[in-house]
Amino acid sequence: MRLATITVKKTGHTCAAIATRKGLYTLEKVNEKWNKNWATQMFDIIQEQQLEEMNQWYRQEGKELIESDSEHLLSPDEVKYEPLYRHPHKIWGIGLNYVEHAADLSEKAPDTEPASFMKPDTTIIGPYDTIKIPHQSERTTAEAELGIIIGKPCKDVSEEEAPNVIAGFTTIIDMTAEDILQRNPRYLTRSKSFDTFFSFGPHLVTPDEVEDVHKLSVATVINGQVHRQNVVSNMTFGPWYLVSFHSKVMSLLPGDIISTGTPGAVPISDGDVVECHIEGFEKLVNPVHDLKKRVDR
Repeated sequence: MRLATITVKKTGHTCAAIATRKGLYTLEKVNEKWNKNWATQMFDIIQEQQLEEMNQWYRQEGKELIESDSEHLLSPDEVKYEPLYRHPHKIWGIGLNYVEHAADLSEKAPDTEPASFMKPDTTIIGPYDTIKIPHQSERTTAEAELGIIIGKPCKDVSEEEAPNVIAGFTTIIDMTAEDILQRNPRYLTRSKSFDTFFSFGPHLVTPDEVEDVHKLSVATVINGQVHRQNVVSNMTFGPWYLVSFHSKVMSLLPGDIISTGTPGAVPISDGDVVECHIEGFEKLVNPVHDLKKRVDR
């Protein structure tokens, strides 16, 4: 099952929806037509751990019911995709998790423990929202990444247990004010925390939709050209290790996000369009504006 947070253009109403090949179907309409009582906002669905029950219904009969109700299916043109949600408890990022990306920065990739950092929720934007290069930075980069969304409260989980505590996966574009970071590694938090520096969505993809997460291909794309591409199996620290490792640092809560690292960061400029492509996922796309450039009105 694939879920999204959408705003219906005609009404301006924002809610969660199930995404199918034939269109998008709001959870509000699911509740109304088939007598369900599920939450209708994405963060609430995850918090209340309703995904498993919802997905079971979807696989057994819901998909067929939804796709046969053409009257209430919304086309992508009728909606605006939003971030999946705006206020997770935690956003973990992982630096230099592909050896090739470390080489881009002339740095040695961490090989004993993940290079973790955290980001505030004020960085969050959604699909087609504008990435804003801050006044303080002359070199900002964008990085396509696979995101893991935690689905259950957990602490001290093993790698073997990790697949059982996630809600699903998503596409992410993470930004870095690289010139600030290169002045001093202690400036990492500031370099990662400017507004608009974390885009995620449009879909939450449940684990049953992904045959083997390690075989997924992740690509950073700029202006229609692939800048760098790699496979999850080439990460130094794989998805289940990252979940386990961070659960031993602090309790992970439903809706927490782990952004697993990029195959390659690309410098971005005013007017660019950046994309995250993950095999089998809806692509994530964001235009770029440099705040140092004057905007004619």
